[in-house]
Amino acid sequence: MTIKPGAFRFNTDSMKLEIFRGSANYEGTASMTGIGTLAAGQWEEIQATSPEVQTGGTRALFGGGINYPATYYDRIEYINLDSTGNGIDFGNLLGSYTWFGSAVGSRTRGIWMGHQTPASPYGAVNTIEYVTIASTGNSQDFGDMVTASIGGCTSGASNSTRGLQAGGDTTGSGSITNAIQYITMASTGDSVNFGDLSSAKYAISNLASSTRGVFGGEAPTYSTDIEYVTISTLGNSADFGNLSAGGSGNGSGSSNSVRGLFYLGITSPAGVNTIEYITISTLGNAADFGDTTAATFYGASAASSTRSVYAGGGSSDVNVINYVQIMTTGNSVDFGDLTQSKRGLAGLSNGHGGL
Repeated sequence: MTIKPGAFRFNTDSMKLEIFRGSANYEGTASMTGIGTLAAGQWEEIQATSPEVQTGGTRALFGGGINYPATYYDRIEYINLDSTGNGIDFGNLLGSYTWFGSAVGSRTRGIWMGHQTPASPYGAVNTIEYVTIASTGNSQDFGDMVTASIGGCTSGASNSTRGLQAGGDTTGSGSITNAIQYITMASTGDSVNFGDLSSAKYAISNLASSTRGVFGGEAPTYSTDIEYVTISTLGNSADFGNLSAGGSGNGSGSSNSVRGLFYLGITSPAGVNTIEYITISTLGNAADFGDTTAATFYGASAASSTRSVYAGGGSSDVNVINYVQIMTTGNSVDFGDLTQSKRGLAGLSNGHGGL
C-alpha cells in the first residue's frame, strides 16, 4: 500500500495521533529520501503537550548510584534543566539499593530498568519501575525485564512511545548479552524483545531522536562502535560510525532532536573528560565537542532541547553537575551539585531529543 506524506493514523499501542513524514514520491521503499531529520516512511507523534506545560520547564531525574565501594543509594533527585542549581530530593526507588541500571523518559514518566545487587557475588535484577516526572514521590512497579541486566545503557534511548534497553550483564558475573529489549512507556508490563546489537557488550552510552536509538561504546573491551536502530520497528542494530579511540566504555549519552552527545567513560583505570558529538539523522564518526570539568566515568547524562547535563561519576566519586549548550561546542561549566557523591546512577528527562 502506498502511503502519502501528511497521512494521519491513530496508534492503538501508544493511544496517540501520528502523521506520516516521507518524500513526496514515497512508495513504501525504506531507502527513499525522508524529510528533515526523519527517515522516509516514518510516523511521527503529534505533540499536544510540553515539559513547560507540565512542570514549568524540563526536568532531569537521576536515580540510584553508589559511593564506591560500599554505600548504595536508592534516592531519586531532580533538577530543572532551564536553570542552574543543586539536585532536589524527589523520592526513592523500590529497592534499598539501585546502581548500574538503565533509565528512559517520556513527557510524563521516568522509568528505570534493571540494576545490580550489592552483595558479592553480584547479581542482576530484572525490576522495571516508574515515577510521574511532574510530581515527586517514590517509584512504583512497572513490570519485569525479559532478561535481567546490569550495566546496559546508562541513559535512556526512547521516543515518546517506546523505551529501549540494550546489552548488559545478565548475571553480574560476566554473562554479557547483545539483546535489545523495549517497553511501551504509557502502559505497564514486562519488556519485549526488540532485536540484537552487533555483539555482546555492556556499559553502553546511548541517546535518541524521535526515530532513532543510538548506542555508542562499550566495556570491557572499550569498543568505539556506534550503532543504531529505528525505534518504531523491530530488528537488529546497524553500523553508524565510531567514537574516538580512548575511553569509550562506562560513559553516558544524551541528545536533543538533532545532535547527540557522548560523555566518554574510562581508559582503565582512570576516567576521561572528553565529550564527542554526532548528528543523529546522518551516519559517520563522532567529532570532538569539548571537555567536562573533571575526568570521571559511570556518571549520568540528561538533556533538554538546548542543554545537556552530566552528573556524578568516579573514580573519586563526585556530586558535580556540569552542562553544555548542545548546538555549540566547548567545555562544560558548573550547573550545581547532586545531593550525594556517587557513580553508577542513571539519568533521564522529559524534554530530550526523542520527544
